Amino acid sequence: MLVLSLLIGLVLWGGDRTQPYVREFSWQNKQVGVADTFFVLTFNRPMDHASVEANLHIEPPLPGLLSWAGRRLVYTLSNPAPYGTAYQVKLQKAQQYMGEAGNQMQPFAGRFRTRDRALAYLGVEGEEKGRLILFNLTRQQKTPLTPKNWVVTDFKPYPTGDRILFAASDWSNYGSGLFEQQLYTVTTGLPGMSASQPNSTPKAGSIDLILDNLNYQNLKFDLSPNGQVIVVFRVNRSHIEDSGLWVLQPNEPWQPLLKQPGGDFLITPDSEAIANSPGEGVAILPLTPQAKPLDFLPKFDKVLHFSSDGVRAAMLKSNSDSTQSLFLVTNQGEQKELLRTNGEWLNCQFDTTAKKLYCLMLQLVQGKEYSQQLSLVGIDLKTFKVEPLFVQSNPSEMEMSVSPDGLSLLFDQVVTKPTLPSPEDLTTDVGSAITTSRLLLLPLVNKTPQSTTSSVPYQELPLRGFHPYWLP
Repeated sequence: MLVLSLLIGLVLWGGDRTQPYVREFSWQNKQVGVADTFFVLTFNRPMDHASVEANLHIEPPLPGLLSWAGRRLVYTLSNPAPYGTAYQVKLQKAQQYMGEAGNQMQPFAGRFRTRDRALAYLGVEGEEKGRLILFNLTRQQKTPLTPKNWVVTDFKPYPTGDRILFAASDWSNYGSGLFEQQLYTVTTGLPGMSASQPNSTPKAGSIDLILDNLNYQNLKFDLSPNGQVIVVFRVNRSHIEDSGLWVLQPNEPWQPLLKQPGGDFLITPDSEAIANSPGEGVAILPLTPQAKPLDFLPKFDKVLHFSSDGVRAAMLKSNSDSTQSLFLVTNQGEQKELLRTNGEWLNCQFDTTAKKLYCLMLQLVQGKEYSQQLSLVGIDLKTFKVEPLFVQSNPSEMEMSVSPDGLSLLFDQVVTKPTLPSPEDLTTDVGSAITTSRLLLLPLVNKTPQSTTSSVPYQELPLRGFHPYWLP
């Protein structure tokens, strides 16, 4: 007992001379995605904040803000980390709080990487024709996900990136006026968890049936942002008046949500409601069968896109002079007209930070003969400055997708036949027969407006396909 008391006294007199060190790094050896917005360094003892902040380095650099909670340093990213990149977090020469001079921490070096840059698209040529294809841009690897005898008509990636929800039918049941697609999921083979959960790497191409077409035809569908809810517009094969939206909730069977004529619909960012546009106005409906609308916006025709935080929406309004207006509508009821066109707004998408809005629009060109021009524009939602990004004088059908890190935009250029489609032809949404289509990658940093006749800043990918979509 005397010896033990003596040892305790010596420790109290001399103090704990162990060097401070990083006890835990929340992103150590993890793969992170757009959902991961901050990391945490936990120290074994209180640290001198100024010395830590002055000596913390991230390579390559990632701008962010620092905050403290006791012994925990929280680093919040200013923007999503660029995908397909390996990072190091280094810290040395930092001092403990109220420590002795020269009692520096043990040098620390942590590592993490972001998800691979990966996209999905529908193939148009050869053995890829009609199939859902995954292309890992980081590793330059291409993977067909669906069988050769299936035609995929639409798809939506799950927010974790490990699965894709898609509609498909056999080639024998594909064609004008035929709606024989069933709903499936397929694994991508990509790790599907964020840094807050263990990484997993399922095998690519594992398919599960989600909804058959025995009694109902399955038309449009949407997947909720949290990946838990699916909404489908269905039509009864025997009684066409029995049509409307159906919903699949977690641990529940499919059930009718709303019986009414079809229209555009989009699940809201909180995954708890849908914005439905049956023809006039936009109704916000809870995902509860036959429930009354939560809100109704009679001024607008449809919602083009929601920001991921649910604060903003891009909405379309038709005007009495045959023009169309693009509006920015907030959850506080603010409405601002951004642009007006004498043609048509085709698509809009917010970037992940909701600082930019990218849109495709058709414009009528004045001249001796009627002509149209397809424009891709970016809108800064702080200054409302409009940046032309791409102009095509002979417009074809086009779809676009903004990358999750906001650094690039993917779009297609579809080439169609002037004749009616044959049974072996893939078709666009308006029924035109597709002969081929290329995929283009446009950087969204250091960009300049371009037309199809000028020198191109975009990269043509070595792929032939349409309907491109970045994986989250």
